Amino acid sequence: MAGRSAPRVRRVRVASELRRLREHAGMTATEAARVLGTSQGQLSNVETARFGVSAARIRAMARSYDCSDQDFIDALVAMAEDRTRGWWEEYREILPVGLLDLAEVEHHATLLRTAVTVHIPGLFQTTDYAREIFRQSVPELSPPDIEHRISYRIKRQAVLFRESPTPHQAIIHEAALRMQFGGPTVTRTQLKHLIDMSEREHVTIHVIPFAAGTFPGSGQSIYYAAGPVPQLDTVNLDQSHGPVFLDAEAQLDKYRVLLDRMEATALPPTKSREFIHHIVQDL
Repeated sequence: MAGRSAPRVRRVRVASELRRLREHAGMTATEAARVLGTSQGQLSNVETARFGVSAARIRAMARSYDCSDQDFIDALVAMAEDRTRGWWEEYREILPVGLLDLAEVEHHATLLRTAVTVHIPGLFQTTDYAREIFRQSVPELSPPDIEHRISYRIKRQAVLFRESPTPHQAIIHEAALRMQFGGPTVTRTQLKHLIDMSEREHVTIHVIPFAAGTFPGSGQSIYYAAGPVPQLDTVNLDQSHGPVFLDAEAQLDKYRVLLDRMEATALPPTKSREFIHHIVQDL
């Protein structure tokens, strides 16, 4: 068995996918351990991410569970073998673990999709805008904690500026554009930055105006990170107590449909950019 050096969230995801493969094959842990020539305890340690797992063992488990999806198996192997310690590790003793997991998922995503109704997506936020949001945290954050969270948020934005930037598709409700976090000056600067980001080739922004009325998924923020294969996609729901990650097949299907329907409700990119321009002029 491999050691514990694999990044936390990816090791957990590999473990959960291996457990799902076993369950889909209709095998109990006892039966699987016997077929694999290991103990039930060792198998449990792998499936609960207490231990890492080698590429050879993953392939052996996939064969035993009659999984023939080679792209999926290769993706699991790549996740298990990745021992990279990302920049987020410097925040390990400073920020909640869920935030570090979010940065890791984001870093490895092949596509990011987000839908928000009351604030600008984190990867597009300016420093002053983010500071105003963090000042409203409950319980109240100390000034040093606020600055740590701001620096963390800005570093997350590197995925949009690296040599091969991650494509980002954002759906933003008009309410989020008109919420004046920090007052007109901060909001104006934030919206101008959003317009600049919308002009980048890998960024697509859709606006849902008030005039669109009701729409699927209203009232919640959705953050969808595509993996190397669809089975390894991840949905993040931003809750007051921290990020919540979903990756069950039915959940992924649901949020894909929700995002597609929200995008169909929204204005196309060019008209969305013009819409944001008009709001800036009103400030």
